[in-house]
Amino acid sequence: MLAIRAITTKSAKLSSAAVVGNRYKHTLPDLPYDYNALEPVISAEIMQLHHSKHHATYVNNLNVAEEKLADAVDKNDVSTVIGLHGALKFNGGGHLNHSIFWQNLCPGGSGEPNGELAAAINRDFGSFQAMKDKLSASTVAVQGSGWGWLGYNKESGKLQIATCANQDPLEATTGLVPLFGIDVWEHAYYLQYKNVRPDYVKAIYEVANWNDVASRFAAAAGN
Repeated sequence: MLAIRAITTKSAKLSSAAVVGNRYKHTLPDLPYDYNALEPVISAEIMQLHHSKHHATYVNNLNVAEEKLADAVDKNDVSTVIGLHGALKFNGGGHLNHSIFWQNLCPGGSGEPNGELAAAINRDFGSFQAMKDKLSASTVAVQGSGWGWLGYNKESGKLQIATCANQDPLEATTGLVPLFGIDVWEHAYYLQYKNVRPDYVKAIYEVANWNDVASRFAAAAGN
């Protein structure tokens, strides 16, 4: 659990950080675009609430949990260390997931994947459309709250579709390196799409940043 600091730094490369005393403190990363930049796919109101309220809460609660963890470790309080697992997983996962999510999107979208990412998608799914169809179906089917992911399996060298419940982080949960995530917590879409999750999932591809996904793929594959 202490490794969550290293995980955030390595996997996300996304969050700003501050050092308070001798402790690394997570901070809310800035968005690479304005709150209204993804309209009409995602409204400015949703983006502002999602980023400045929901993501900020995960960051704040992660810092609190890590402070408690450090104190428990100093006191050799094993029971408290174990009890903090849920808070670290939920809030740490929420921070990691959202930090990737913001970068996975861009105003107007980046167009379809190309280069090595496109080749890998065609190899592992048959076509870009087939990949989207599989990812969409899996994501829409998530029960309750969670995420749909396109990930990279380092052992097989192939792309895979996976889903995670709640804020469970993909790599820590499945071993897959997260490349492209779709947040299907209701706070990500309900104000605009109500309970029609399939419409939101279909629309998200219109603002997908496949250049960012390609960079993650290259890093994960060692290219």
